[in-house]
Amino acid sequence: MLIVGFGSIGAGVLPLLLRHLNIAPKQITIITADSRYSRIAAEYGVEHLIAPVTRENYRTLLGARLSAGDFLLNLSVEVSSVALAGLAHDKGALYLDTCTEPWPGGYTDPSISLAHRTNYALRETVLELRRKTGGKGPTAVIAHGANPGLVSSFIKQALLNIAADTGVKVTEPRDRAGWAKLAQQLGIKTIHVAERDDQVDANPRQIDEFVNTWSVDGFISEGLQPAEMGWGTHEKVLPPDGRTQEYGNGAAIYLLRPGASTRVRTWTPRGGTLHGWIITHNESISTADYYTVFDGDKPVYRPTVHYAYHPCGATVTSLHEMAGRNWAYPARKRLIRDDIVSGTDELGVLLMGHAKGAYWFGSQLSIDEARALAPHNGATTLQVTVSVLAGIVWAIENPERGIVECEELDYHRILDVVHPYLGNVVGVYSDWTPLIGRGKLFPEDLDTDDPWQFKNFRVV
Repeated sequence: MLIVGFGSIGAGVLPLLLRHLNIAPKQITIITADSRYSRIAAEYGVEHLIAPVTRENYRTLLGARLSAGDFLLNLSVEVSSVALAGLAHDKGALYLDTCTEPWPGGYTDPSISLAHRTNYALRETVLELRRKTGGKGPTAVIAHGANPGLVSSFIKQALLNIAADTGVKVTEPRDRAGWAKLAQQLGIKTIHVAERDDQVDANPRQIDEFVNTWSVDGFISEGLQPAEMGWGTHEKVLPPDGRTQEYGNGAAIYLLRPGASTRVRTWTPRGGTLHGWIITHNESISTADYYTVFDGDKPVYRPTVHYAYHPCGATVTSLHEMAGRNWAYPARKRLIRDDIVSGTDELGVLLMGHAKGAYWFGSQLSIDEARALAPHNGATTLQVTVSVLAGIVWAIENPERGIVECEELDYHRILDVVHPYLGNVVGVYSDWTPLIGRGKLFPEDLDTDDPWQFKNFRVV
C-alpha cells in the first residue's frame, strides 16, 4: 500500500489498517510533503518518505512504487485526484481518496472561473476519466471519507427506515433507478448532511490562528470554493446569486460567494436548530444526481442536497476572523485533537419533506469514545478514518469495478465495517422546519406554502 499524504487522517487511519487488513508494516510506504506525523509512522514501523508530490513528478515518484494489485491511498491536499486515479488505473492498482482534489490553485486561482472551481467541475473530470477507461479496470473509489462517503450509506439506511415507519411497503432497491424512485415515493425534498461539532479545546484560540478538529488546510480550501448544492426539482426560484452549470448533468448550482460565508438553517438531535455553513462537498452533487428520476431525458424528481456544517466553537471564531480579513490566510494553523477536553461530533443526514416531516440518521461520537476506540484519533477524524477503512475493504473485496462513487458501494458492507466505531448511531424524527419561530421579531420573505424551499433555509 502506498499512502500519499499523512496529516490527521493518515495518522488516524494507519492503526486501523494494521488492525483490520492482512497487511504488515513493511508493505506500507508513506509519501508526504512534511514530517508532522513521522513519529506515528515510526511507532508502527512504516516507511515515511518526505517528498512533495507535484504535477511534474507524480508519475515518476509514485509510479516507481506501484505495481498491479497494489493499493494507492490518496489522503493528500493539492494533489490531483484524477491524476492519481489515472496513474493507479495504468499501473493496475486499486485506489481510494476522500475528496476530489485539484492541483494547487484549483480552488482559488482567480484566473479560473467560479464555475470551474466547483466540486461539480471536479466531479466532471472524474466522470470523464471513467468514460475514457470504459468503466473497467481496477477499482478506484472516489471521495469516500465520512462526507463525502459514509453519509451516502446513511441516506440509503434512512430511506428504508422512513419507509418502514410510514407504512410504505417496499422491497430494498437493487439499482440507482430503484433508490431514486423510493426517495420520490417518500416525498423527500431536501437532504442536509447536518453536522454539529461541539468539542472544546483546553487551549484558547489566539488571534490570527485557525483552529480545527480535522485538516485545517482542507477545510480552508473547501470553504473558499463557491457554495454549492444539488438543486431539487421542487425549487421554485433560483437564488439571486445562484448560477446553473452549462455542461454535464446539470444536477447542481453554485453561488457567487464562498461556502465559508454562506449559512443555512438546519437541525441535529443534540444541537437542535442551528446555523450551518454550506461547505461544498462532492456528495452534494453525486447524491442529487444519483437520486434523480427521469422522464426520457427530463429530470422530473431530484432532491436539493448540500452540507450544513456547524464546526466547533474555535473554528467558528477562526472563520469569522478570516472572513473579516477578506479571506487572507492566518499566520498560524492548529489541529486540535489531543488537547480536546470534552464534546461530541454529531454527523448525519437530515431527510425532509416526507410524511413524518424530518428525519436525522447518523453518528454521535464523543471524544472520550473515540480515544477508547482507536489511537491517534479524535471524534471528527475517527468518523473519517473508519470510513476510509470501509471503502478500502470494499475495494479489496470488489477489485475490478473501475471508477466508482460512494452511492455505488454496498451500503450494508460499509455500515458493517464502520458501526463499531461510530458511538451512538441513531435515527430521530422531528417536526422541525426552517419556518419555525420565523417572522416574529422581523418581517422575512418566506415561502410558507412549502417550508422546504431553499430560500427558507438560507440565512441572509
